[in-house]
Amino acid sequence: MATADTIAQKLNAELNPRQIDVQDVSHKHAGHAGWREGGGTHFEVTIKADAFAGKSRLQRHRMVNDILAEDLANSIHALELHLSD
Repeated sequence: MATADTIAQKLNAELNPRQIDVQDVSHKHAGHAGWREGGGTHFEVTIKADAFAGKSRLQRHRMVNDILAEDLANSIHALELHLSD
């Protein structure tokens, strides 16, 4: 399973979003820190979820980072997050 699919699956399971979009944007970072041939290192994630209601931007980011903690420690180098309720 591609890393983008794994990210989407984990976030879907925990946040039950109304909308989710996960894009592998590793190609935009070729040659930069954390980049690997073949992608799977840099992602742009957009989520609309009721789980974010009443949460600050920092709290929302922490929620996503906690869900993806293992992946962030091992394979994901960077996430660009766009989170709304």
